[in-house]
Amino acid sequence: MEPNIPQRPLVSHPLITHAPGEVISLPPRLLPSAAYYALMASYPEAGVGWGGRYDRTDKDTHRFRIADTRGPLTLTVPIAKPQGGARWADVELSDHGRWQETMPTALESAYGRTPFFEFYADRLLPIIANARGGDKLIDFASALDSAVCGILGLTSHRIVHSATEVVKTPGAPLPELPPYWQVRAGTLGFIPGLSILDLIFNLGPEAPLLIRAATR
Repeated sequence: MEPNIPQRPLVSHPLITHAPGEVISLPPRLLPSAAYYALMASYPEAGVGWGGRYDRTDKDTHRFRIADTRGPLTLTVPIAKPQGGARWADVELSDHGRWQETMPTALESAYGRTPFFEFYADRLLPIIANARGGDKLIDFASALDSAVCGILGLTSHRIVHSATEVVKTPGAPLPELPPYWQVRAGTLGFIPGLSILDLIFNLGPEAPLLIRAATR
């Protein structure tokens, strides 16, 4: 039986959109929340700024949150220790912990029973499995971002991952999203703020509708 989750209807009209030429500046994030992509979707162009100086306390550039059987779980992509003064655009992946093998397994364990995991896994998990130490974090994140945008139907938007632009906070507030169906909401309740993967694997082709239903 589906969990009883309070929902606002997934409206068919788009969220607030901006005129051609307007650009939203976004901080670098790895597989961020649906709200991040909803903000991106409301602008015809988005610039993701990786030019800021590396800060080891800013973990969201190389980690993301999912939900497994016990609740929220953070998955981290190991990075090589940068040299002093390095920018985020210079940061490289590390092979530590064989995460390229364990992370797809963790995602399958968490979402294997969702309605759309098998449908989208082949578009996302190989990017993780084929990553190698020495690859640039910016290229890895950009590849995942491109796959996500394709699934969400944001192919007409121009999204630029800049190695020089410095962005520490979004150029506008993140929009609110209505609660959506999650496979374990019956036992865990609705868990907000998870990676966009949670929305995609749970809602599949309805995910773009929820993105458009976001409100400022």
